[in-house]
Amino acid sequence: MRIPPYYQKPGWQRFFAGVTIGALISWFVFLYMYGVLQEKQIHILKEQQAEIKKLTDHNNVLIEDYDKLNEENKSKIKIQDLKVEFIDPKKIDLAGLTKHELQTEVIKDLNHLIAKDIDTVSKNKELIRSTIENKVYEIDDKKYRLQVYTIFFDTTMEISLKIESVK
Repeated sequence: MRIPPYYQKPGWQRFFAGVTIGALISWFVFLYMYGVLQEKQIHILKEQQAEIKKLTDHNNVLIEDYDKLNEENKSKIKIQDLKVEFIDPKKIDLAGLTKHELQTEVIKDLNHLIAKDIDTVSKNKELIRSTIENKVYEIDDKKYRLQVYTIFFDTTMEISLKIESVK
C-alpha cells in the first residue's frame, strides 16, 4: 500500500501552509491575550493588596484607640443588660404571656439604666425599688403590684420580684 503524494499537489501545499500559519497566528494571539489578561489581574491584585494593607493599618489604629479607652474606663463598669425574675409566680397562677408582659413593662421602666455606671445606679437602689413598687401594672384588665425582693448589680442588673394582685 502506498501513501498518496499530497506534497506534490499545489492545492494541498497551500492548505497545509495555511493550517501551519493559522496555528502560529492563533498561538501568538493567544499569548498576547493571555499576557494582557494576566497583566490586568496582577494590577487588580496589587490594588487589592494595597487596600488591604491600608484597611489593616486603619483597623490597628482603631484597636489601639479602643484599648486605650478601655484602660481609661476600666474602673467605670457599666450596666449592659437587665434581667427580671419573679419569685413564686405560681402563687397567683399567672399565664406565661402575662408574666412576659410584666417583665417587659419592668424592663421598659428601667431601660434608662443601661450604660450607666454601676456605682451610680447602686447608690440609687432605693429609688429603683420605690419606682417599681409604687407603680400598678395593668395587663388584660387585671392590676398587679410588684414588690422588690432583691437587686443584684453586675454588668447585668438582676431584679427578683414578688407579684401581688390588686383588686
